[in-house]
Amino acid sequence: MAITCSDQPRADELRQRLGARGQSHVLRFWDVLDDSARRGLAAQVAAIDLAAVERAASAARGHAQQASPRLAPVEVERLPARGGEAWTHARSAGEALLAAGRVGVLVVAGGQGSRLGFSGPKGALPIGPVSDRSLFALQAQKIRRLRTRYDARIPWYVMTSEATDAPTRALFAREASFGLPAGDVCFFRQRMMPAIDFEGRLILDRPDHIFESPDGHGGVIPALAASGALDDLEARGCTHVFYYQVDNPLVRIADPVYLGLHTDSGAEVSCKVVAKRDPMEKVGHVALVDGRVGIVEYTEIDPVQRDARDASGALVHRAGAISIYVWETTLLRRLSRDADRVLPFHASPKPIPTVDEAGRAVTPSAANGWKLERFVFDGLRCAKRVAVVETDREEYSPVKNACGGESPMTAKRDLSALYRAWLAEAGIALPPGAGLVEVDESSFGGADDFFARGITRVAQAGDAIRIASGANR
Repeated sequence: MAITCSDQPRADELRQRLGARGQSHVLRFWDVLDDSARRGLAAQVAAIDLAAVERAASAARGHAQQASPRLAPVEVERLPARGGEAWTHARSAGEALLAAGRVGVLVVAGGQGSRLGFSGPKGALPIGPVSDRSLFALQAQKIRRLRTRYDARIPWYVMTSEATDAPTRALFAREASFGLPAGDVCFFRQRMMPAIDFEGRLILDRPDHIFESPDGHGGVIPALAASGALDDLEARGCTHVFYYQVDNPLVRIADPVYLGLHTDSGAEVSCKVVAKRDPMEKVGHVALVDGRVGIVEYTEIDPVQRDARDASGALVHRAGAISIYVWETTLLRRLSRDADRVLPFHASPKPIPTVDEAGRAVTPSAANGWKLERFVFDGLRCAKRVAVVETDREEYSPVKNACGGESPMTAKRDLSALYRAWLAEAGIALPPGAGLVEVDESSFGGADDFFARGITRVAQAGDAIRIASGANR
């Protein structure tokens, strides 16, 4: 298709804009595109801040080429033993925050379930051990229980991406916000970021489309501000934001003990960690990074530092980040005002869908470019004080793989094991032959809740306790 007279000014303008940034190749299929495809590509180019992409790419490549930072072990506070004086004090402080309506809950839910063989947002993945309730449904149960217990409005902020926004909103609409007031469930979308090849050029994944992907979990901070969600938090009087990622069904949402430890420490942000199982575990390394508390991603840490052990044989950098934070809203506001500096883009080499010279789709088997992503934990280095709190594995069982470790199967197993432990502590016997167990967390959040309600037998809880028969436990 030849360029018509009416198309020519736009084509010339696009060529001039792209050529000035060394990106003229983006229009190499323009002459064969129909009007609709041309309009779509032109709109996409107009929406991309090419200078910002160039700066991000330059910074990311520079970061990747930097020498590994100097790391030192970080001071870690262990969650206090349940029922002790320190535990009781921290819980009381956290409960006061919740009851005063000063806590908002934020979930990062921009990921799709494609790696898990699931079509849809990862938050829609069925993960209830017996009920097959979705990740979102299980998390909503926890928020409903907190709202009831503390008689407080606890808003839930759900960050989506371009791919997950519409299906996530549709799911919440179908499920009546999973029993939460619709006005207290707030959606906002993270930005998309183009990928670049190793020469810094934008990558076409179709003749009429530039490949883009979400800008990483660090995109949550600028997106909070740009969407008005941060304004909404402040207007509600929320001084603290409990942050987690949607793929961890074991997360203790707005855990009052964790909130209390955070406030008692005087920190602007708190970070939960687990002891790493081995040096190769795919979690970020929490450490003093050039003298300040920070996190080095497992893909970026120097192997010598990753594998270092002390005189007793223990890992020197054993604190593994599990993406559970408490942020002061004042810190989030400060970071959002200077996001390009304090939340730099990181370049990750990835296989990126592209096209050949004839415009045919190509799925590379090896990395052919960089994806540019922000990491939310880079914000820790700007905090006046950071508290690092170690929890146990009962709070971490992410769903990242279709099978094997960190899969839906292991998450269901770990959820069932947690519920079994609650029942055992409460002295509630399971019937012979019981397999997987599921507890409705809108009613019960642990053994204490069974004691408080006088539940001594499974039958007394009705549908709040579900049991599958079989060998799976």
